[in-house]
Amino acid sequence: MAEPIVEIRNLSKAYRRGDQVVPVLTDINLEVAPGDFVALMGPSGSGKSTLLNLIAGIDKPSGGTLRVGGKDIAALSERELADWRAHNVGFIFQFYNLLPVLTAFENVELPLLLTGLPGRQRKEHVAAALGMVGLTDRMTHYPSELSGGQQQRVAIARAVISDPTILVADEPTGDLDRVSAAEVLRLMGQLNTELGKTIIMVTHDQRAARAAHRLVHLDKGVLMDGDGAEAVAGEGVKGEG
Repeated sequence: MAEPIVEIRNLSKAYRRGDQVVPVLTDINLEVAPGDFVALMGPSGSGKSTLLNLIAGIDKPSGGTLRVGGKDIAALSERELADWRAHNVGFIFQFYNLLPVLTAFENVELPLLLTGLPGRQRKEHVAAALGMVGLTDRMTHYPSELSGGQQQRVAIARAVISDPTILVADEPTGDLDRVSAAEVLRLMGQLNTELGKTIIMVTHDQRAARAAHRLVHLDKGVLMDGDGAEAVAGEGVKGEG
């Protein structure tokens, strides 16, 4: 059996508000296998985005261990974390986070500027990524000239351009209409099944949850056991539509 690509043991996260300590995550244990597609679900304030940010190396845990790709990322310095993120994590956000002054091509190229890849190879990689998401004819367009669904597809191309270890998606369909959301989920499924990308997605959308292989449920900072998570999330999915 392959080693888990994400391995979390007794993880906790709390924030300080003045003299008060506010717990967000408590004693989280989770494994994600290579090539898995996991949906994190739960009510608002349950800690889903916090857990995603910890896995992505955006934030650090208060306690426990967190290994991604065999690396103990909780032990890395801020500079080491920034370098690790650049090479190992692809981000897909609800509001795309594209730079408005750059074209689709330039937005996708951004992560490659950190790699030292020659210009001609960068252009080939970007063209291939935009072709994969069906936007070859939009590569010179600015974000303001693209629909929401097209902007999210540019963001997906940018997320995979450096061949990251994992893709993390925070409500990737939350700002899209039904048709655009379905296209984005189709692309994410293609990345998972055809390219073997490991995807961890936070979502409130039951339709988005159906695209995942596995559902994990958080409630008040506590991760339910495997059977409970499957049951609770599964009931929600069945109840939709």
